[in-house]
Amino acid sequence: MFDLGFSEIAVVGVIALVVLGPERLPKVARTAGHLFGRLQRYVATVKSDINREMDASEFSKLKEEVTSAAKSFEQTIHEQTSAFNAETVAIEKSATPELSAVVAKAQIELDAEQDAQLPAAVTPAPPIVSKPAAATSAFQPQLQAFDLGIEAPRKKSHQDIQGT
Repeated sequence: MFDLGFSEIAVVGVIALVVLGPERLPKVARTAGHLFGRLQRYVATVKSDINREMDASEFSKLKEEVTSAAKSFEQTIHEQTSAFNAETVAIEKSATPELSAVVAKAQIELDAEQDAQLPAAVTPAPPIVSKPAAATSAFQPQLQAFDLGIEAPRKKSHQDIQGT
């Protein structure tokens, strides 16, 4: 700011001593020091505010650039997607009936091949039905009950509980 050397400061000090006198000079020097310190802090605060504003403007510019790049990328993706969908529709419309038949035949062959790889299906046994002998006639064959070796648990009757 100001280019003050030692000689200039010494001249100002001597003039201040002559004008103010030795009794008031220390008090004035202390007050001048406080004011000079406040001035330095104020200048430092203004500088940091200016730097902060410059950084904020740079970040806002960067944010705008990134936002515009993202929008252009999204627009490009939408254009490519719509072009791809249009091509797909065009290919599907231009497909011949022979091609559809070939695809259907290939699907049938694939299904048959997958069925051949599956294990044979187990057919369930018919349910066991026991009818009283009086209800069956000669014309109806009697269903035989198979003993699988599993007995159903019996309900305890009143006589079993009493022990008779």
